[in-house]
Amino acid sequence: MVRSIDTLRGPTGRLEALLNSGGLDAPFAALVAHPHPLFGGTMHNKVVYHAMKAFTAFDLPVLRFNFRGAGLSEGTHDHGRGEVDDARAAIDWLAHEFGRPILFAGFSFGSYTGLRAACGDNRVPGLIALGLPVSAAGRSYTYEFLSTCTQPKLFISGDHDEFCSAEALDRTLASVPQPWEREIVAGADHFFQGVAASPHAKLESMQSLMRDWLIRKFALKH
Repeated sequence: MVRSIDTLRGPTGRLEALLNSGGLDAPFAALVAHPHPLFGGTMHNKVVYHAMKAFTAFDLPVLRFNFRGAGLSEGTHDHGRGEVDDARAAIDWLAHEFGRPILFAGFSFGSYTGLRAACGDNRVPGLIALGLPVSAAGRSYTYEFLSTCTQPKLFISGDHDEFCSAEALDRTLASVPQPWEREIVAGADHFFQGVAASPHAKLESMQSLMRDWLIRKFALKH
């Protein structure tokens, strides 16, 4: 079941959100954050949807939300600053609603803001960054904060990611403490769509890597 959430509030007001209900005995809840809202990113993005499905495969409750100014969320876009507080508000809501550990996944801008919110939060034992951006549309993203992020982390990107090459990702991860894993999806662009040499979408490959990691790290079962 999927239902709208009317009680998620960030610093600038209501945040539009959807909750996929999970099993009553689910050991975790999950949060998924969407890509850049100024370029059409919302909680209905395809990568976000497939990340949600990776969590629901284990019958976990999953919250998706729109950052401030996106969709029906109140407030205005704050260029990644206030959006970190929005992600924290979503973590707080899940912790209050379910009282269980939270697994986080974010795509692109959502990975940047969500990691900033979740790193160091002992309520969030696992972090997944999909298409972590380094340089996009004239904006640079830096990750010094990851140097103190000791939770288990999974980074998944395409080998044709236009906003973060595999080499750039490796440079970013060089100072990131273990445990972390890095997976590069062959024939995939930033959005896990295919490229000319391999045109079919790679969203299922991304999803499979997420599920495999969740099984190994958190003993989740289908």
